[in-house]
Amino acid sequence: MKNFLLLISLVFTASALTSCGPTAFTKGDYDNPENENLLNDLWSETDMQNMVKKLVASLNQSRPITKAQKPPVVMVTKLENKTEEHIDTQSIMDMVKVELGRSGNVQFVDKEARGDVADEYDYQSDEKGMMDKSTAKKKGKQIGADYILNGRLDQIVQSVGKNKTVYYKLTLYLTNLSSNISEWQDYDQIRKVFKKRHISM
Repeated sequence: MKNFLLLISLVFTASALTSCGPTAFTKGDYDNPENENLLNDLWSETDMQNMVKKLVASLNQSRPITKAQKPPVVMVTKLENKTEEHIDTQSIMDMVKVELGRSGNVQFVDKEARGDVADEYDYQSDEKGMMDKSTAKKKGKQIGADYILNGRLDQIVQSVGKNKTVYYKLTLYLTNLSSNISEWQDYDQIRKVFKKRHISM
């Protein structure tokens, strides 16, 4: 009887140690990134995709673009993060730029590339004879931006008992560089509802 109880105790201990050991995600599968992601209560790619597409559609219908005689030149700059989360705002503005560029209604100047461009000017004007002078690009011919596109991401979190709501508002502004007038501004908002539950380990 003692041996039997000892055996049961060993099996129970081994089982407990196994269940408390480290775990890892060992098997995965591809998923469509366009599918909704509500795995947790944080900002997700679904939130980004939905809000960016709506705001870009609004911007494409705005007067600065529809009434322009030629595609205006836009500089996409920063998105201020006013949420409680660490969110890659550069990724959001990159998506805005790509979606807006697909329309062909605007042109872009790249603020982030200025350092690389300056280095390349210096390289092409180098007197070491490495560059074919007929193909070298001259300084002073860059096109200035007509507009700056920037914005802000806001969040409101409310939690009562087991219920929680997370609200996001993404606002974008298109500012005329000549007049400093914001000629277009719009926002999109979403609210997600969650219910707290126990998670089995």
